[in-house]
Amino acid sequence: MRLFGAMDISASGLTAQRLRLDLIASNLANANTTRTEQGGPYRRQVAVMEQRGPSLFSRYLGSAAQRRAAGTGTEAAGTVGGGVRVASIVEDPTPSKLKYEPGHPDADENGYVSLPNVNVVTEMVDMIEATRAYEANVTAINSAKSMALRALEIGRG
Repeated sequence: MRLFGAMDISASGLTAQRLRLDLIASNLANANTTRTEQGGPYRRQVAVMEQRGPSLFSRYLGSAAQRRAAGTGTEAAGTVGGGVRVASIVEDPTPSKLKYEPGHPDADENGYVSLPNVNVVTEMVDMIEATRAYEANVTAINSAKSMALRALEIGRG
């Protein structure tokens, strides 16, 4: 694996976790929003992540290594993925909570208000998880940077 490839993979993780933290902040900010532009209460948003494919060069290198290994009868190493990316942002299908509050301006004819499907405890747990993942990616980048600096010191003698 290339040095900058490791940093690129960790950077993709940083970007994905930052977007996830932004969504969590938006969910918490709208935990009491009962009216949106689309009508109805705010719906919790969730990031769907997927593996980012290897770079074009890495795919060519992997397929060439497999062709060569097939000719020699050895086993070729697999290609390394390219990190993670946010594939889409979807609304959580969990139904809205109903609260009896007849004086609320968004109450229906029975006096019930549809509240957002945001659970503050769930959002806080997700925030801690995203923060830990972000920290892990920062640690990986710092380790790769430290290894690069050590490699440069070898050349100094």
